[in-house]
Amino acid sequence: MRYRFALITGATSGIGEALAKALPAKTGLLLTGRDGERLAALKAELDGGPGGGDPRVETLVADLAEDAGRDAVITAAETLPIDLLVNNAGLGQVGQVLEIPAAREREMAEVNVVAPVVLTRALLPGMLARARAERRRAGLIVVASIMAFQPAPMMATYAATKAFDLHYAEALAAELAGQPIDVLALCPGGTRTRFGARAGIQARRSSGWDSPERVAREALAALGQRSVHVVGGRNRLVTSLPRFLPRRTVAALYRRALAGMGGA
Repeated sequence: MRYRFALITGATSGIGEALAKALPAKTGLLLTGRDGERLAALKAELDGGPGGGDPRVETLVADLAEDAGRDAVITAAETLPIDLLVNNAGLGQVGQVLEIPAAREREMAEVNVVAPVVLTRALLPGMLARARAERRRAGLIVVASIMAFQPAPMMATYAATKAFDLHYAEALAAELAGQPIDVLALCPGGTRTRFGARAGIQARRSSGWDSPERVAREALAALGQRSVHVVGGRNRLVTSLPRFLPRRTVAALYRRALAGMGGA
């Protein structure tokens, strides 16, 4: 891991925070999220606290569901030698499409689909130019999900956005083959983060889920080794189901499982 400067979206908690902590201390960080207090606390921790050493962390409060937030992140990133972009920010919601507020449905599409496309398209040319000039390799991680591999009733929009992320990253990896950049679609399963509570998943359903630290470690280890990485053997088994069962059957299984996860 010899990246000079990483941009991590959705860094206020969970996988994004774990990735920030897992990167080497020499890697500069631009961390974005919606919670300014959590970003400030993470910056203080990673910088060694008030007065502790040379600051290596920059933070930006931004809402990636809005053009203004995406533009602010791009403007900030263009002033830095970003050579690792982690599109991690994501939103989900358990429930039937017609029961989830329309604004929430749109927000999922904006954050999970539009933001990775806009940020990647804006920053990729500069990342590649610097990598060529410095004879280094850049990195791009798009956080998808094991739900990207099949339709998932009761989380229909979320699963569809993650299918987009998976296919987008895989296609980019093929397009950029031979270029000085490694592209990874990261596909975690259930992970113990704030995402579950925000998505309406009951806390007791998180037993056996992976830690964000494990996901971060596996992501960084897989980057440059493969273009798709599913975290954990159990999750790899789950993502293989569509190969052996009719998609209608898989969708019915997901509907049953996810219907039991919702609630306070």
